[in-house]
Amino acid sequence: MTDAKSAAEITFADFEKVDIRTGTIVEAAVFPEARKPAYKLLIDFGPEIGLKKSSAQITVHYTPETLVGRQIMAVVNFPPRQIGPVRSEVLTLGFTDDTGAIVLAALERPVANGQKLM
Repeated sequence: MTDAKSAAEITFADFEKVDIRTGTIVEAAVFPEARKPAYKLLIDFGPEIGLKKSSAQITVHYTPETLVGRQIMAVVNFPPRQIGPVRSEVLTLGFTDDTGAIVLAALERPVANGQKLM
């Protein structure tokens, strides 16, 4: 991974190309076929984008039960990736903690699903 010191500078126009939206996890299940521990997520991004699938390696801090109903942020305009039998349609966003485990990027308070990061 790159850090802020080594990341290439981009323009605001470059940033605008990344479509980061809010969504609510409506289903979460263990993904036993994944190479690394992961969950299969179904995320509701509202009427404009709809339901999208994601695979997320977030098993250290979360269980499927604690994920359902949680509002997250995801990149919705990357091309889908085939991860084993799952076609991951969005990139769920998070950060690594001191041990390297992923912590989901969180919203301060709820907003409508499908809102674009400004």
